Amino acid sequence: MRILVQRVSSAQVIVGEEVVGRIDPAAAGVPHGLAALVGVTHTDSEATAKALADKLFRLRILDGERSAADLGAPVLVVSQFTLYADTAKGRRPSWSAAAPGPVAEPLVELFAETLRKLGATVATGRFGAHMRVELVNDGPVTLLLEA
Repeated sequence: MRILVQRVSSAQVIVGEEVVGRIDPAAAGVPHGLAALVGVTHTDSEATAKALADKLFRLRILDGERSAADLGAPVLVVSQFTLYADTAKGRRPSWSAAAPGPVAEPLVELFAETLRKLGATVATGRFGAHMRVELVNDGPVTLLLEA
């Protein structure tokens, strides 16, 4: 599993003309939130999804070296199979390392649900949809978590 994490001051996902997920850290009384783009590969498991959700929630990349757990910062979770693109050969990426939808979707949902159970306010995109992700990266801070 790969999670591309960005510290954000705002973020939202739009499908068609509908906002399907949105976080507004300032409205929650915190300076930042997290946008998590989640890619799943064939060998990932429920244990992987739960472990990375816990790691993300406790990752100290917010204001004052605190975590989302410390501040109650919101998290936007968006499925992102392209994180497993193989660009080693040619000009057309291969997606063979990305898990197919029936494998990936439950793990992305479990990742988001685990964050909720840990106490996070979580918004999500819509799995498999063409999404427009809008965010304001603060810092900028961008990290890649892998398991």
